Amino acid sequence: MSTTGIVYRPRRLRATPGMRRLVAETRLHPADLVLPLFVKEGLTEPAPLASMPGQVQHTEESLVEAVRAARDAGLGGVMLFGIPTVKDANGSQADAADGILQRALRASRKVLDEVPEGTATPVLMADTCLDEFTDHGHCGVLTADGRVDNDATLTRYASMAVAQAKAGADVISPSGMMDGQVAMIRDALDDADFLDTSILAYSAKYASAYYGPFREAVDSELKGDRKTYQMDFANAREGLREADLDLAEGADIVLVKPAGSYLDVLRAVADRSDVPVAAYQVSGEYAMIEAAGANGWIDRDRAVLESVTSIKRAGADVILTYWALELAEWIK
Repeated sequence: MSTTGIVYRPRRLRATPGMRRLVAETRLHPADLVLPLFVKEGLTEPAPLASMPGQVQHTEESLVEAVRAARDAGLGGVMLFGIPTVKDANGSQADAADGILQRALRASRKVLDEVPEGTATPVLMADTCLDEFTDHGHCGVLTADGRVDNDATLTRYASMAVAQAKAGADVISPSGMMDGQVAMIRDALDDADFLDTSILAYSAKYASAYYGPFREAVDSELKGDRKTYQMDFANAREGLREADLDLAEGADIVLVKPAGSYLDVLRAVADRSDVPVAAYQVSGEYAMIEAAGANGWIDRDRAVLESVTSIKRAGADVILTYWALELAEWIK
């Protein structure tokens, strides 16, 4: 024993950058990361988002370049959100063959296929929800008295899923938190012979204040809130039940959203899931770090890396983050 009486010295493993790198328990890789992208019909040039510095609503042309950049950076995937010129009560443009999201998917598919056969490219994911397409901003169709009609919405989701698969999506991503959405979509995809098209289920999606900037990004028409279908942020066990139901219905990946304030839920879902687990670092999480960094209150780059690494440490196999391209460059 040393003269100081200290037997254990964990600081030895923190002594140098090389040692810290050697013993790091959690590592990020570009293939872990998915880049969310917004494409707006009718734009002639990208439109910067004031609440999300560095992010834009893309034109159809600039979206193609962003997907190409994601491909060249080795990202694991891209998630596309479409914003139509015309919105209506049923979100009719959501499943239109010539709708903005389907056009964006076809153009992205072409970019991702511009590589030798067998080359790993980002997985093409589509947001499967009605909120971007409805004139009331809810994630489903409404009853006469203004409530979201769960079962009528499922029919719309099924049609959207098939339209997205036909347009080239590898992954269908129901994010509306309707009961039975995974089973309905799986049946529709299988009936249309899209047996290999995967479902990423937004399983534990909370009614969160952190979605604020996203609503600017998709030109949301929402009045009120989504608390009757998105989850209460006070509840963790309920999130596990939702994930269990989606797994039973055939989800290929389950997702927790938001990520940063729900790491406990993420860890618990990861501990019980037998499929990959994803987490979405949402617009408000992005905006807070960007704003604090711009004001000099925190070290922006270190906060970005720490926040995303913590999501991976908590159990996420796949991370949706607006910093995906930047992180991939840092990791390289």
